[in-house]
Amino acid sequence: MKHPPRIRVIGSVNLDIVARVHTLPSPGETVSGGVLAHYPGGKGANQALAARKLGAEVAMFGCVGNDSAAGQALSLLKANHVDLTGVTILDGVATGVALIVVDAAGENQIVVTPGANASVSPSTLADLSGDYDATLCQLELPVETISYLADTVTGLFCINLAPAKPMPQDVLNRADILVVNETEAAFYGDQLNGLKALIIHTLGADGAIAFQNGKEIARSASPGVVPVDTTGAGDTFVGAFIVAFLSEGSVANALAYGCAAGAAATLKAGAQTSMPSRDEVEALLGLTA
Repeated sequence: MKHPPRIRVIGSVNLDIVARVHTLPSPGETVSGGVLAHYPGGKGANQALAARKLGAEVAMFGCVGNDSAAGQALSLLKANHVDLTGVTILDGVATGVALIVVDAAGENQIVVTPGANASVSPSTLADLSGDYDATLCQLELPVETISYLADTVTGLFCINLAPAKPMPQDVLNRADILVVNETEAAFYGDQLNGLKALIIHTLGADGAIAFQNGKEIARSASPGVVPVDTTGAGDTFVGAFIVAFLSEGSVANALAYGCAAGAAATLKAGAQTSMPSRDEVEALLGLTA
């Protein structure tokens, strides 16, 4: 591909409210001593920014509220020149918020209040007729909207099946690329069998595996790093994988690139604030086994 990949991301835009604590609370437990911070987030916006920072031309489609949180949630997309003309501002609805607790080892617990993301629909989406090399979406949108996209968009269609929820079989049949982690792969189980899609299983620090027609076709280890915050690492992998796959056409190389990008994203706090540059990803590629 001679030009930078052109990627349309249709998904969630959130403001992440993050509390850093020594240990994650157990059910019914109160943990004190936390440090609070606000970061732009949302799986759609995260993946859009990751792809943009790695060289793609990216257009973001979704919804935010007409509130102060929207400006914060969109700030890094705007600063990095992601096309935001497809983001609709809705009156009377709050911008989506994610409440995130992160412990000293970088592990997290997340609760999402969708807000305006629940209103992303055919009636609120901007024109989808543009020229893009791929369309990428996630499941922080209504299922009906994902079905609409599966019926409407043309070209390469990638779905990150996160967070896992029941999905019509015809939507999975339409996808060209499906990305799942271990929990999501177990949730969908037999629904993933027999699909024509390239299926990417992410395994966190253990790397990722690609399957097609029920057979493993490639795998990659992940560079060994000491994580600061794992929030957004999976989204970084997805954005990086799509950019590399569109640029080179090699599944194996795209897996390695995605794993390196995901590892790099764990080295800083926050989701979008941790998204790596191309130089940072390439520096870690040499550590991949």
